[in-house]
Amino acid sequence: MTDYEGPERRRGDAADAAWQREIPDAEWDDAVARIRATGEAGGEILLLCHSDPDGDALGSLLALHLSLGRLGFRSVASWGSEPFQVPPQYTFLPGLDELTPPAEVPRDPALVVTLDAGSRDRLGSLAGLVDGRPTIVVDHHASNTRFGTTHLVAASAAATAVLTEELISRLGGDVDTDLAACLYVGLVTDTGRFQYANTDRSAMELGSRLLDRGIDHDAMSRQMFDTHSFGYLKVMGRMLDRAVFVPRASLVHGWVTENDLNAYGVAVEELEDLIDLLRTVDSAEVAMMSKETGPGEWRVSLRSKGRIDVGRLAQHLGGGGHAFSAGFSAQLPLDELVARVVDVLGHEDVVTADAGTPGGGS
Repeated sequence: MTDYEGPERRRGDAADAAWQREIPDAEWDDAVARIRATGEAGGEILLLCHSDPDGDALGSLLALHLSLGRLGFRSVASWGSEPFQVPPQYTFLPGLDELTPPAEVPRDPALVVTLDAGSRDRLGSLAGLVDGRPTIVVDHHASNTRFGTTHLVAASAAATAVLTEELISRLGGDVDTDLAACLYVGLVTDTGRFQYANTDRSAMELGSRLLDRGIDHDAMSRQMFDTHSFGYLKVMGRMLDRAVFVPRASLVHGWVTENDLNAYGVAVEELEDLIDLLRTVDSAEVAMMSKETGPGEWRVSLRSKGRIDVGRLAQHLGGGGHAFSAGFSAQLPLDELVARVVDVLGHEDVVTADAGTPGGGS
């Protein structure tokens, strides 16, 4: 296993990465100084990712938590949603036994660091803990609202894991095998296994460095992408059978109800990749996957092939995200939910500059 070459030793080679130009050195310096000062004084650092975490949020959270512990700093890692459980595809990650349920999170931390949360509201039941105290925001969503006091925000970074690795390096931490596994999960999930348009040279180089740490990436990939319960297959079949194509909006839409989940004993967290099935439809520019988390309560994922900015679409509906991948939550009857999305798809501001109308072919 080769020595890990952190960002500070690659500064000249990686200076052309667009995301590095988005964050001033003063912001990095402030973040590092705040974390070091708090940690060296024995203060408690609260790490929060967005509620119902995906691979990037969870991987970044765990990587920073493990790194701070190795540096001798006290940190608590959590997110503000119940039930407090890790999606089954990520149960191999190191550090899961050190997570703290939201009800047990200290209410007066000296410092808060948020990871992969584009807005205060995305912190769920723990959102109030960022009010009135130093808060470092580590994120790569273009829709980030710049809450908090220090902003390590770069929309062109392929994943929050990219920024987390940089922060760990600037703190003087070393990326060992455990940290590499966490960061790799964040990177590989948010780049769609290096298939999405956000996959740039720096993302590929980070992936290579993480592999050099000896992670078992093939076993990790099997659990993340190729292992599901039998109930998952039944739920997927139901979703595909009733999926709908809306030609005038170039939208394909599928949904899973709470009854589906209960009938087959499937947790909503296991359904993260169903959207990837819908986005393969050649005649649809936008894919939409709605998962019912309570009576009439929907968690909605959106994907685009490039002609529609689904991040802007999601913002119209109270959510956010990226141009190609976004989401929002809503409490509406399903037909009204779909109608609202179709209506917003007709807005000019969601069409990218080089595209025609939303209903056009891809």
